[in-house]
Amino acid sequence: MSCVRIIFLVFGITVSAVYAFAAQTMNFDQSRFVAAQGAGQPILIDIRASWCPTCAAQKPIIEHLAAAPEYKELLIFQVDFDSQKDIVRLFGARSQSTLIAFHGTRETARSVGDTDATSIANLLHATAN
Repeated sequence: MSCVRIIFLVFGITVSAVYAFAAQTMNFDQSRFVAAQGAGQPILIDIRASWCPTCAAQKPIIEHLAAAPEYKELLIFQVDFDSQKDIVRLFGARSQSTLIAFHGTRETARSVGDTDATSIANLLHATAN
């Protein structure tokens, strides 16, 4: 086996191991959301827009935090502010860059326009309580 193939194999195993402990991010799906709530899972609703600079600033913070082993059960549902207005209304959000934490069916925290890593970490921590 060539050195390049070995490097890619090792890299692939390392990446797989890291993602095995990371939160799962997906586009919002009503049935998965309801199932996760029923199972008592920690959930983050991330209402974002592609043109939003605050959303762009939140993204790497959320990704970094979501990679931590303590959030391996966390489900992150992304909602597009512009094309999913019915879902935006469902959550009572008035603007993009809204983050809503749930533990099962209970909303535990909410923030709008926050780009502070510590307060976003506190919001994610609220999903566990």
